[in-house]
Amino acid sequence: MAKRVYQVWKGSNRFIFCGRLIFGPDARSLLITISLILVPIVVFCVLVAGNLLHRFPAYYAGYAILVVAIVFTIYVLMLLLATSARDPGIIPRASHPPEEEFCFDSSADVGGRQTPSLQFPRTKEVMVNGMPVKIKYCDTCMLYRPPRCSHCSICNNCVERFDHHCPWVGQCIGQRNYRYFFLFVTSSTVLCIYVFSMSALYIKILMDRHHSTVWRAMKESPASVVLMAYCFISLWFVGGLTGFHLYLIGTNQTTYENFRYRADNRVNVYNRGCLRNFLEVFCSRTKPSRNNFRAYVQEEAPRPPMARAREMDADDSAVADPRPKVEDDLEIGGDLLKISQRHNFEEVNEEIHGSNSNGLDNVASESEFAFSSGQQSPATGLEARHWSRGVRSGSWEILPEILAMNSSVTESRSHMQREARH
Repeated sequence: MAKRVYQVWKGSNRFIFCGRLIFGPDARSLLITISLILVPIVVFCVLVAGNLLHRFPAYYAGYAILVVAIVFTIYVLMLLLATSARDPGIIPRASHPPEEEFCFDSSADVGGRQTPSLQFPRTKEVMVNGMPVKIKYCDTCMLYRPPRCSHCSICNNCVERFDHHCPWVGQCIGQRNYRYFFLFVTSSTVLCIYVFSMSALYIKILMDRHHSTVWRAMKESPASVVLMAYCFISLWFVGGLTGFHLYLIGTNQTTYENFRYRADNRVNVYNRGCLRNFLEVFCSRTKPSRNNFRAYVQEEAPRPPMARAREMDADDSAVADPRPKVEDDLEIGGDLLKISQRHNFEEVNEEIHGSNSNGLDNVASESEFAFSSGQQSPATGLEARHWSRGVRSGSWEILPEILAMNSSVTESRSHMQREARH
């Protein structure tokens, strides 16, 4: 049975509801974030807003405080889910490196010969707003990352317009969920301010009703004091994060770019002005996901050998100097001829050493020199080349042409020996 994409996903993500929702590997931290939101709100609704229901002349004012707290909390949780449970802009991995980027470098000298070596550029330059920007090759995803894309080491994915990996939402923050992340952080800031204000208001009402001091009012409602302290501390985090991302949006930066390139004093090629930068984040259309996690996996057909590699090999063999190849074939052929004629050579050598004839020695040396040199007949060179092909194919069988040449050489040497004796 064919599997779906989310079942064979190579990243570290976690899927629920059959691939409809995608989370990061640290999705459990999302439960902590939800608890940090819900627990204070429940305490506020029960012990603070519940006591304010009948504290106002208009009966609906107390109910409005409770309803606003509940509705705003649901809104914050929805933004949190939209941030953490959707594709942040993952770029699908390639099944093989881009073949069009391979190039052959023939400058490598191996064994005295020009041997082509496979080269692969690690960076490329692309134009962004009329300025060159370098993009890097990702070894894990086997692709060149688009501008502002980075590989998240936690999720093990390349993410478009990568901002950072947020452990509080358990997901990468990228092009497709940055808007929801910013709205979540901003809404959390507003919710903290709201709970802090209503708690302080309840303390003020208690002081006015009993004509008491602040300390007596705080003792009467300790929940309000705890909520005020909790919201004050939380404001330092979510409020500071809101201000920082307002600066990033106004200058069209990401958190990753700000921390990495802040000291380089680089020109920001993405900055289009404060107003346009805000419009780009909040008024642009969210791009559709590049991944269909519920689709069935298509079996990839086996790839043919790279045509470019074949062409380069053919060009290399045509351009390269054929002399080393021919000399190797002839040398191999001569050595194998000597092996095949071992018994004949032993007889000839015994007769040569017994004759003590300088003329015969010269004739034998000349004949051996003729075999070992490249100055031989086309037929001999062709037979040697045939033999070299037999050796490369793994067959050690001596071809009939070589045996015929062996016998002719033996007869010629015997005839020369008889003439030398007479």
